Amino acid sequence: MQTSKYKFFIFVNLIILFNSFNSYYLAQTKQNSIIKLFCLQSVKEEMLKAEMVYSEEIANETCDCYYEEFIQTASHEDAKTKCEFETKENLNHNRKI
Repeated sequence: MQTSKYKFFIFVNLIILFNSFNSYYLAQTKQNSIIKLFCLQSVKEEMLKAEMVYSEEIANETCDCYYEEFIQTASHEDAKTKCEFETKENLNHNRKI
C-alpha cells in the first residue's frame, strides 16, 4: 500500500513538472511568433521604402537573426542594427557574384 502511494505521488509530480515545461515552451513559441510577425512587417516596409523587391527569404533570415540577437542581448536597437548590417552585407556580397 505504501509503495503505491509513493508511485502515485511521483506520477502526479511528474505530470505537474511536464505541464510547467509545456507552458513555458508554449509561451516562448507565442512570443517568437508575435515578434517575428512584427519583424516581418517592418522588414517588408523597409524594403519597399528602399525601393527593393520584397523577398520573403531575406525577410525570414533577417527576422531569425533579430530574434536570436534580441534573446541574447535583450536590446531591440542592438539586435536591429546588427541584423540590418548583416543583411546589407549579404545583399552586397550576392550582387558582386
